[in-house]
Amino acid sequence: MVKPSFSDEIANLLHASHGNPLITCIQCGTCSGTCPAVDYMDHTPRRIIGMIRANLKDEVLNSNTFWYCASCYHCTVRCPAQIDIAETMYALKRYSIWKRVHQEGLVGPTFSETFVKTILRSGRSFEPILATSYLFSAGVRELIQEGVTATKMMLKGRLPMLPPRIKRLDNFKRMVSRVIPLEAE
Repeated sequence: MVKPSFSDEIANLLHASHGNPLITCIQCGTCSGTCPAVDYMDHTPRRIIGMIRANLKDEVLNSNTFWYCASCYHCTVRCPAQIDIAETMYALKRYSIWKRVHQEGLVGPTFSETFVKTILRSGRSFEPILATSYLFSAGVRELIQEGVTATKMMLKGRLPMLPPRIKRLDNFKRMVSRVIPLEAE
């Protein structure tokens, strides 16, 4: 059995979600030219697609490009080859989390992992827990302001002290485990 290449692995992730294979990319640069976040990326979306096609796995996974994607879908809507580039960025996020390979100091991977752990505990998102994944990187002033805002919301009954739980949480966890590789708890 032949191990699939990095390009094939990403193509398989896209195929599973409805994406057009990256091999149809004509490298026109429309995605990069319309991206509002491209100035913050270390590689343009066009270059990332080229790197995936060239099987430059380490370079792609060590990039910040897909973590800075704003998910605005400008690239996807304007792509003449009809490639779902935004979904490609999501696929790269999932892949890098599954393989535990990403740049140090990025908020996105920690936030994503915290989000999944939070919904697996109760079946719902709970902002006070999620905030801890990025709040400490914002600075003391922002941390204090967020604490004041959260306290006011709790006092007014707009933010619960504990996350509400869904019914049939075990069924929910089984469903999620079919999509996301879960670690043994």
